[in-house]
Parts: sequence; C-alpha cells; structure tokens
Amino acid sequence: MPHRRRILAAGAAYHVTARTNRSEPIFDPRPASELFLLVLKQAHKRFAFELPNFTIMPNHIHFLIKPTNDESLSKIMQWILSVFVMRWNRAHGLHGHVWGERFFSRIISSESDWLHVFTYIDENPVRANLISHPWQWKNSGMWHHRAGMSDIVNGLNEIVLGVFPGHRRL
Repeated sequence: MPHRRRILAAGAAYHVTARTNRSEPIFDPRPASELFLLVLKQAHKRFAFELPNFTIMPNHIHFLIKPTNDESLSKIMQWILSVFVMRWNRAHGLHGHVWGERFFSRIISSESDWLHVFTYIDENPVRANLISHPWQWKNSGMWHHRAGMSDIVNGLNEIVLGVFPGHRRL
C-alpha cells in the first residue's frame, strides 16, 4: 500500500513525531539520547531550520520544527533519522530498522495550535509519569533553553518566554 502523501507548505511549522520499532525504549539508556542529540546538532549545521521545542522520550521523539530558506522537512528528517540509525547500528553491531514507520508530520495551523504543540511537547514526559515537572527532563527544549544551550534549539522571543517562563535561561 503506498504511503499517504505528506502535506508540506513553504514557511510552515510542523509537529513531527517518530516512534521506534516495536515501541522499544532505546532512548531510555543515556547513550542513545546523547547520540541523537549529537545528530540533531549536526543537522542544525547542515540544514536551515528552527527548532523551538523538542523532547526525546524513551521510545519516540517530538519536534516543533520550521524549515527555513526553502529547506525540505522531508530531507531534514530523513537525514536526522537515517544518520542516527547508521551510527546506532554501527556502535552496537546491529542491522535493520530502528524507527517503526515513517515519521508523522502535520502543519501547525495557527498561533494557538503552535502554543498547544509547544505545551504538549513540554508536558509529554510528565504525562508519561517519567518526571513531575517539565524542567526535569534533560532531553528537551526546555532543558536546553534553561541551560542556555543554543546548538539545538533556537532562542525564544520575549512574548513566547512570557507565555512559557519555564524556558527562561537560569
């Protein structure tokens, strides 16, 4: 059965998710999430995109991502996901799939939708009962904003920081 055609729009922001094969919690051990963060840093140098928020859960990822300069969301995600798989498999002497299906994406349709996705990403580890407060999750945009780490996430303007003060640098 052919894949459903991905809906893309120039200048759009997207909520992107990707789940591991069989929902295996490969990001639970720290080395996998550290490798994924390294790949994200390299993707930021290779492609033009904004990543205001993200979270790496034990068996899936969430991005709020906006390709810029006519960059292709599909090319960005293909590179991130495939480079991670190649490096993960090489490091562990494995072959085959890490991701269960192709990544899911949807266009963020409004400012209120953007705010909803941003909040959803922050709250994901809390809803999964992994932590009590979003700022405790190290593999997230909030953690990186608070630590002043801008090699993965983009800075947030004062309006967004007013709505999401937990993202202010400590």
